[in-house]
Amino acid sequence: MKSLKKIFFDGTFSTDKEDLLCYGYDASGIDVLPSAVVWPKSAADICKLMQFAYENDIKVIPRGAGTGLTGGSVPVKDSIVVSFEQMNKILDIDTGNLNVIVEPGVINGHLQRALEEEGFFYPPDPASLNTCTIGGNVAENAGGPRALKYGVTRDYVMQMEAVLPDGRLISTGVQTKKSVVGYDLTRLLVGSEGTLAVITKIRLKMLPLPENVITLLTAFDSLEQAGKAVSRIIAAGIIPRTMELMDRMTLIAVNKYKSVGFPEDIEAMLLIEVDGGSKAITVDADKIANICNGCQGRIKIAEDIASRELLWDARRAVSPALYKISPTKINEDVVVPVTRVSELLTGLRGLSVATGVPIACFGHAGDGNIHVNIMTDKNDKKKFDEAERLVRETFKLTLDLGGSISGEHGIGLTKSKYIDMELDCANLDIMRGIKKLFDTKNILNPGKIFPPKGTDIR
Repeated sequence: MKSLKKIFFDGTFSTDKEDLLCYGYDASGIDVLPSAVVWPKSAADICKLMQFAYENDIKVIPRGAGTGLTGGSVPVKDSIVVSFEQMNKILDIDTGNLNVIVEPGVINGHLQRALEEEGFFYPPDPASLNTCTIGGNVAENAGGPRALKYGVTRDYVMQMEAVLPDGRLISTGVQTKKSVVGYDLTRLLVGSEGTLAVITKIRLKMLPLPENVITLLTAFDSLEQAGKAVSRIIAAGIIPRTMELMDRMTLIAVNKYKSVGFPEDIEAMLLIEVDGGSKAITVDADKIANICNGCQGRIKIAEDIASRELLWDARRAVSPALYKISPTKINEDVVVPVTRVSELLTGLRGLSVATGVPIACFGHAGDGNIHVNIMTDKNDKKKFDEAERLVRETFKLTLDLGGSISGEHGIGLTKSKYIDMELDCANLDIMRGIKKLFDTKNILNPGKIFPPKGTDIR
């Protein structure tokens, strides 16, 4: 990669092994050493890089903060990683038109705090919000607890600037509220996992901060009752801004990790928030409490902001907490219709009992998106093989319930061998064709989403 010196100054790229080690992995646990890492400062830098890569058939891997769980930003051999740490500016906050323009390296939590100071907010809030970048969120179509009421990243991206694999710069979308001119390339790029173009600028919708928030914590003695409460709340016409579920194993893990004091003699807990006008949400909170009581739930209300933040701090600590009780965990983010959450939870409990493999469940119960954590040990082949078999069983259960094998983590590397459980050959052929249309040389984040054609992945 010495020829990179022809287009980049010293300090804006590196081939040193100690640097490459820092960019060879993500939260999936997979690691591959790239040949170089580049820190661009502008779209022009990325155009030059992609032109160079295209002319020399070099693979390029866009990378946000490496918080992805499916290997979406893991390099391939002899590739260049593009890290957006120096493209991290909030370029404009347009309060008159309710949108904000950011570079891809902006940390989600930094954007949240900047907007809140102006009286606005950006709803998508992944658990890793204090680390993950907006560019990575767009590439994965990230969600989060507030997706129940407010939707996912796709619902907030208005416009994008991006660089194609051959180095051309394009702009997609519009800055107006609506447009139906041509195909919607913006929505195509959102969730494409860095396989079609390199995102360099993003215009996002923002919303006024709600007047007030009420947070309720509800304990249940059975998974079935917790699931019933979720679907009954939605059926009652109440849309909380969050409705998070944690099962017993999850609660025990969080207590060990954070000393929060969650009860451990229950089967499930729901963390529910409503937001909006104070009078209206008080009425909604009362209705939710009545529904939960009818499902044998026990209610506690967070009395102040500090109490609410403590609860959310604990919720966001779930993933690292689970690592503390098992050497390895396989984290899948399946999603089912809300009315079938109970069936999913009880089905997973059945799989766990039948195999003796612990399964911890938590996640966004209000929109049916449950994070299924199969607790295992990658150094014990027998245990790990059984856990891998359970992944397929989990996906089969999910699809039988009318669900999807990924709600927000994407496919990346780890789920590509399961993709045809959900998508048929016709769909996969169309998607591969779109990839080829954008990236004729297959140099941009190759190997992600699709297994090699002809591979038997069933």
